[in-house]
Amino acid sequence: MNENLFASFIAPTILGLPAAVLIILSPPLLIPTSKYLINNRLITTQQWLIKLTSKQMMTMHNTKGRTWSLMLVSLIIFIATTNLLGLLPHSFTPTTQLSMNLAMAIPLWAGAVIMGFRSKIKNALAHFLPQGTPTPLIPMLVIIETISLLIQPMALAVRLTANITAGHLLMHLIGSATLAMSTINLPSTLIIFTILILLTILEIAVALIQAYVFTLLVSLYLHDNT
Repeated sequence: MNENLFASFIAPTILGLPAAVLIILSPPLLIPTSKYLINNRLITTQQWLIKLTSKQMMTMHNTKGRTWSLMLVSLIIFIATTNLLGLLPHSFTPTTQLSMNLAMAIPLWAGAVIMGFRSKIKNALAHFLPQGTPTPLIPMLVIIETISLLIQPMALAVRLTANITAGHLLMHLIGSATLAMSTINLPSTLIIFTILILLTILEIAVALIQAYVFTLLVSLYLHDNT
């Protein structure tokens, strides 16, 4: 109970060196691959899920937007596996770090916006001033639209960080309450432990949903600029 509540969010080190890079690189190693002509059920299910996800995200894109399909599929797999690995005991979740999420969001957002200005500059500039805007409101509306455009990567990163961090904190609090009640009241401990199991199932769903939401929003930004 005396453990720091935010200790699990501190970036780990090995012999004084940051181990976050090794943790970030570890999820791809857990994705199974097959060298045989006929795949097993795990590989087949994995390929079916990847194909379903990519088809759902790429349906609305044109030919230029579909060139991002490999990047978007890799992004959703990376975020999902990282979030799921963070649910293991005594593990570290890189997606609870705002700096890492910004490092993913800003380049993807900037690439989509730059592509929009290069290929469809008239449409990109038209987003700053909707048709039929009264003349006195033009300066204010341009400022508001510019701020809303620049805040998009921050919103992406903060949404992912807040959802993953909140779930981990809640699991930590309920887990600590379960340990504290185990020596006081057994029936209450069983009730709290049941809540903890249900919360863990919910966090697994949240880990997958947040990966999908992050990638889907990047896909929407790309669609608006292509």
